[in-house]
Amino acid sequence: MGFIMDGLDAEEYDRQYSDGDLVKRILGYFRPEAPRMIVVSLAIFMTSLVNTGLPIFISFSIDQIAANPASENLALALAGAVILSVMGWLFNAVRQWQSAAAVGNVTLKMREDAMDAVLRRDLSFYDTFPSGKIVSRVTSDTQAFSSVVSLATDLMSQILLVFLLIGYLFTVSVELTLLLLALAPFIVATALGFRHIARNTVTQSRRVNAVVSSHIQETISGIRIAKTFRQEQAVYDEFLDVNAQSYRINLRTGYTFSSIFPILNLLAGVGTAALVYFGVLNAQVGGLTAGEWFLFIQGLQLFWFPLTSIASFWSQFQLGLAAGERVFALIDDEPKVVQTDDKKLPAIEGEIRFENVDFRYTDKEQVLENFSLTINAGETLALVGHTGSGKSSIGKLIARFYEFQGGKILIDGVDIRTIDLHAYHGKLGIVTQSPFLFDGTVMDNIRYGKTEATDEQVRQVAEMVGNGDWLLALPDGLNTHVGERGSNLSMGQRQLVALARVLLQDPSIFILDEATASVDPLTETLIQEGLDVVLNNRTSIVIAHRLSTIKNADRIIVLREGEIIEEGTHDSLLRDGGHYAELYNTYFRHQSLEYIEEAGQLTA
Repeated sequence: MGFIMDGLDAEEYDRQYSDGDLVKRILGYFRPEAPRMIVVSLAIFMTSLVNTGLPIFISFSIDQIAANPASENLALALAGAVILSVMGWLFNAVRQWQSAAAVGNVTLKMREDAMDAVLRRDLSFYDTFPSGKIVSRVTSDTQAFSSVVSLATDLMSQILLVFLLIGYLFTVSVELTLLLLALAPFIVATALGFRHIARNTVTQSRRVNAVVSSHIQETISGIRIAKTFRQEQAVYDEFLDVNAQSYRINLRTGYTFSSIFPILNLLAGVGTAALVYFGVLNAQVGGLTAGEWFLFIQGLQLFWFPLTSIASFWSQFQLGLAAGERVFALIDDEPKVVQTDDKKLPAIEGEIRFENVDFRYTDKEQVLENFSLTINAGETLALVGHTGSGKSSIGKLIARFYEFQGGKILIDGVDIRTIDLHAYHGKLGIVTQSPFLFDGTVMDNIRYGKTEATDEQVRQVAEMVGNGDWLLALPDGLNTHVGERGSNLSMGQRQLVALARVLLQDPSIFILDEATASVDPLTETLIQEGLDVVLNNRTSIVIAHRLSTIKNADRIIVLREGEIIEEGTHDSLLRDGGHYAELYNTYFRHQSLEYIEEAGQLTA
């Protein structure tokens, strides 16, 4: 069976909750719905009372008609049965209506809490767990959770019906009723025996559905790459494997739940046969009237159905509990980035100080160790070094996207762990190598960081980047639709939109993370013109693979394996002939004007 479960281990943040804890948690969501649930409870009571009273009324009518078969007695019996049936339908309609509203509100609140938890997770969470699986918890698991509540309201009605019915059956025949109750534990015990199997099977089913969702989302997100490298068949074959695993687990789940009802119905049939046999013996000696015999036979059906529903409920209940457990695990997961206070800085000058900082993404991956660095307010600092030297990690720590394990990071002398992150991020601008654009217009995306900005303010900022020349290449200017993830724009145009978005925000601290690494020289020139505006009078951290964004920096820090090995200006570091000079000659020199002129002379 192990091959069926491959890759379906619990996530690191998953937790084990007892059924009692989960039920308490669910009830907590229902407290605001107390008025509705009171109406539901009254409707359940009245529905159960009417459903119990209907066979009793029919039993009484049968005896009355047997004693006096007048037409008026028959008409009265029919009218009474119709009235009770309509009343039962009305009370049940009220119950269904109110319970549907309550369940909808609870599911809405739970999904909101799950989405809030998603937004509060730090970036390390998304580095570890696939987004498709997270989406599955917010959407399908919250929906499955709502089924528990619907089952619970049905269960309440069934339990009440059984109690009322048993109470009346005792007045008909104590011996037969006791025999009925003696058979009931066998059905309940059988259903509860499925409890562990059902819980485990359903949990695996929820996980494999999340895997399928994650795979489909990843495939669609990377469809251009798949088509570029002609990997459609490979992607489809991989999906077939995932889908086959889903089929096997869901088939096992179906078998588990499908087998419980036939077994319970078999036990109920055996019990019915035994009760009918002893009931006939009782009727033959005059112990039961015709009406009482009808009532008892009808009562058997009314009794077995609720009892099997109650028993099987514990197996079906696992579906909702497993889904609820996954959602609560997402909600309860503690963020790794923890703020100890929420100080609001009146203004950010932009001095950044690392004091003996230790940082690692995982226990096996030490990135910075005892790292110290001071970035002066208004300074443009360039970080260079080979891949893995810690450049981007420094930017991420300044942005407070990750938690560091030791030392301090100070912003204007204040510990970054004590400031209001929401306000701080409002004064922080970041442009990455692959900017993300939302489906909408160019104007919408520029305005994203400052939603209250007017159209004119957006236009002014856009024209500050490359003097606005890049807007002429857009079919509808600022009203051009960018498409999903900016697919309608070139990479360079996306960078220019991202740069304009940061400019509109007017940040005090600016982080440029290799933003010109994937653009053409012309676009790089436009970006550089925009950067001259952005970098002016701001603390700027430039992580670059292009010479144009490095050589004009106030100071250059050269990193290797998380350590500062050199620092200075472009010219001074070249004169020193150290590691920076080596990087320059290897990666940057071919981008310089002198090199281009030399190459042109050689070609001539």
